Amino acid sequence: MKKTIFSGVATALITPMNEKGIDYDKFGTLIDWQIEEGINALVICGTTGESSTLGDDEHRDAITFAVKRAAGRVPIIAGTGSNDTAYALDLTKCACDSGADAALVVTPYYNKATQKGLIQMYTQIADKSSIPLILYNVPSRTGVNIEPSTYAALADHPNIAAIKEANGNISKIVETMSLVNGKLDLYSGNDDQIVPLMSLGAKGVISVLSNVAPRQTLEICNKFFAGDIKGSAECQFRLHPLIDALFSEVNPIPVKAAMHAMGFCDSFIRLPLTDMDETKKAKMLDLMRKEGIALKV
Repeated sequence: MKKTIFSGVATALITPMNEKGIDYDKFGTLIDWQIEEGINALVICGTTGESSTLGDDEHRDAITFAVKRAAGRVPIIAGTGSNDTAYALDLTKCACDSGADAALVVTPYYNKATQKGLIQMYTQIADKSSIPLILYNVPSRTGVNIEPSTYAALADHPNIAAIKEANGNISKIVETMSLVNGKLDLYSGNDDQIVPLMSLGAKGVISVLSNVAPRQTLEICNKFFAGDIKGSAECQFRLHPLIDALFSEVNPIPVKAAMHAMGFCDSFIRLPLTDMDETKKAKMLDLMRKEGIALKV
């Protein structure tokens, strides 16, 4: 039986930056705060961490730094996916060597692999990894979807442990869970679908929302796990406007603006992403205040 990497909430953590590069002082403070707030795991160098515009050394150094800073307090999941399989393998080896607990491997983007190509790619990476993989399916960004039959073909690999599913298609997720038959853990990749996916057996969520509202996101999962399905759903409903605001522009533009307002990072984001629209930002910050989130800016 494969070991579950985490249950509950893993924050897809932002990467605090300024014009000189990664701000490791703020990064360390943010990691500590997330852990103190009770978060169950941290994802480093994922989409929300601006992995697509991190330099190679930055990517590796950020993973190594986070592992050392967390010091075993929570699992560290390293984003190591690429549309170049050789590079994904190399990043995954870095994650293994650094002491990360798992690797989050997105489907290849732009070159749009076939399902056969996905099976071969994930198998190659998993064969050479000493840590478990979470397969990350986000077709709105990558242009390729992992089909349920592909998950089923990969489910027996001992190093492929879980799915971060952000395809938004509940029917496909039902099919996937029926085919993998308990061999892969499921995590929601969409904050607006935490409760629906947990009803299908998901172990929790890899969350953008929990950057700004870790305790509130945990509440959704904890109530569900305790059998309070109605209470869990009510939390999901209450947080829905804030979730919408956090995705009113492409992620991570809004969440970085939100974290800047909380004092956790500079108001800096790398091109081609740009600063958040002021009207949308004002609405988001108002929703954060209503949720009791303390703002410093």
